[in-house]
Amino acid sequence: MNAKLPEVAAAIGLATLDAFPGKKRRRMEIHRWYGEEHLPDAVKAFGARRAWRGWSDSDASVHYAFYEFDDAERAGAITGSEALARLVAEFDRAGGDKVRRSRDIVEAVQTVGAR
Repeated sequence: MNAKLPEVAAAIGLATLDAFPGKKRRRMEIHRWYGEEHLPDAVKAFGARRAWRGWSDSDASVHYAFYEFDDAERAGAITGSEALARLVAEFDRAGGDKVRRSRDIVEAVQTVGAR
Protein backbone atom coordinates (compact mmCIF):
# COMPACT_ATOMS: atom_id res chain seq x y z
CA MET A 1 0.00 0.00 0.00
CA ASN A 2 1.52 3.27 -1.10
CA ALA A 3 -0.87 5.84 0.38
CA LYS A 4 0.47 9.37 0.57
CA LEU A 5 -0.15 11.05 3.91
CA PRO A 6 -1.26 14.68 3.90
CA GLU A 7 1.41 17.24 4.66
CA VAL A 8 1.39 18.73 8.11
CA ALA A 9 2.48 22.30 8.72
CA ALA A 10 4.17 23.20 11.99
CA ALA A 11 3.18 20.19 14.04
CA ILE A 12 6.55 19.50 15.55
CA GLY A 13 6.74 19.36 19.30
CA LEU A 14 8.89 18.86 22.31
CA ALA A 15 6.91 16.72 24.69
CA THR A 16 7.81 16.52 28.34
CA LEU A 17 6.61 14.09 30.95
CA ASP A 18 7.00 14.95 34.62
CA ALA A 19 6.01 12.73 37.51
CA PHE A 20 5.42 14.59 40.75
CA PRO A 21 5.50 12.18 43.67
CA GLY A 22 4.06 13.20 47.00
CA LYS A 23 1.06 14.92 48.41
CA LYS A 24 -1.76 16.29 46.27
CA ARG A 25 -1.43 19.73 47.91
CA ARG A 26 2.19 20.01 46.73
CA ARG A 27 1.20 18.99 43.21
CA MET A 28 -1.46 21.72 43.20
CA GLU A 29 1.16 24.31 44.21
CA ILE A 30 3.30 23.15 41.30
CA HIS A 31 0.25 23.22 39.02
CA ARG A 32 -0.40 26.86 39.85
CA TRP A 33 3.26 27.87 39.46
CA TYR A 34 3.62 25.92 36.20
CA GLY A 35 0.58 27.59 34.67
CA GLU A 36 1.28 31.13 35.84
CA GLU A 37 5.04 31.22 35.37
CA HIS A 38 6.80 28.19 33.93
CA LEU A 39 4.77 27.47 30.78
CA PRO A 40 4.64 31.11 29.61
CA ASP A 41 8.37 31.48 30.36
CA ALA A 42 9.17 28.30 28.44
CA VAL A 43 7.18 29.36 25.37
CA LYS A 44 9.06 32.64 25.30
CA ALA A 45 12.50 31.14 26.00
CA PHE A 46 12.07 28.34 23.46
CA GLY A 47 10.50 30.50 20.76
CA ALA A 48 7.63 28.02 20.53
CA ARG A 49 4.48 28.84 18.58
CA ARG A 50 2.30 27.66 21.44
CA ALA A 51 2.17 25.16 24.29
CA TRP A 52 -0.41 23.17 26.17
CA ARG A 53 -0.33 20.87 29.17
CA GLY A 54 -2.40 18.50 31.24
CA TRP A 55 -2.47 15.85 33.95
CA SER A 56 -2.84 12.12 33.33
CA ASP A 57 -6.24 10.61 34.08
CA SER A 58 -4.69 7.26 34.99
CA ASP A 59 -1.92 8.59 37.29
CA ALA A 60 -2.57 11.88 39.07
CA SER A 61 1.15 12.46 39.61
CA VAL A 62 1.94 12.55 35.87
CA HIS A 63 1.96 15.87 34.02
CA TYR A 64 2.49 16.40 30.27
CA ALA A 65 3.57 19.57 28.47
CA PHE A 66 3.72 20.01 24.70
CA TYR A 67 5.44 22.78 22.75
CA GLU A 68 4.81 23.44 19.06
CA PHE A 69 7.59 24.64 16.75
CA ASP A 70 7.92 25.45 13.06
CA ASP A 71 10.17 22.48 12.37
CA ALA A 72 12.01 19.56 13.96
CA GLU A 73 15.33 21.39 13.90
CA ARG A 74 13.99 24.17 16.13
CA ALA A 75 12.43 21.67 18.50
CA GLY A 76 15.62 19.61 18.66
CA ALA A 77 17.78 22.66 19.36
CA ILE A 78 16.00 23.13 22.68
CA THR A 79 17.31 19.89 24.17
CA GLY A 80 20.87 21.15 24.63
CA SER A 81 20.11 24.83 25.05
CA GLU A 82 20.94 27.25 27.81
CA ALA A 83 17.25 28.19 27.91
CA LEU A 84 16.33 24.61 28.84
CA ALA A 85 19.10 24.42 31.45
CA ARG A 86 17.85 27.65 33.04
CA LEU A 87 14.24 26.47 33.07
CA VAL A 88 15.21 23.07 34.52
CA ALA A 89 17.09 24.83 37.34
CA GLU A 90 14.04 27.02 37.99
CA PHE A 91 11.81 23.95 37.87
CA ASP A 92 14.04 22.16 40.41
CA ARG A 93 13.78 25.13 42.78
CA ALA A 94 9.98 25.16 42.50
CA GLY A 95 9.27 21.45 42.16
CA GLY A 96 12.12 19.84 44.01
CA ASP A 97 14.67 17.39 42.72
CA LYS A 98 12.48 14.30 43.18
CA VAL A 99 10.60 14.90 39.92
CA ARG A 100 11.12 12.25 37.26
CA ARG A 101 11.38 13.71 33.76
CA SER A 102 11.60 12.61 30.18
CA ARG A 103 11.54 14.52 26.91
CA ASP A 104 10.93 13.56 23.34
CA ILE A 105 10.68 15.27 19.97
CA VAL A 106 7.50 14.27 18.15
CA GLU A 107 6.97 15.10 14.50
CA ALA A 108 3.35 14.85 13.45
CA VAL A 109 2.87 13.00 10.18
CA GLN A 110 -0.85 13.62 9.85
CA THR A 111 -3.60 15.81 11.22
CA VAL A 112 -7.31 15.48 10.59
CA GLY A 113 -9.91 18.16 11.27
CA ALA A 114 -9.75 21.86 11.97
CA ARG A 115 -6.84 23.48 13.72
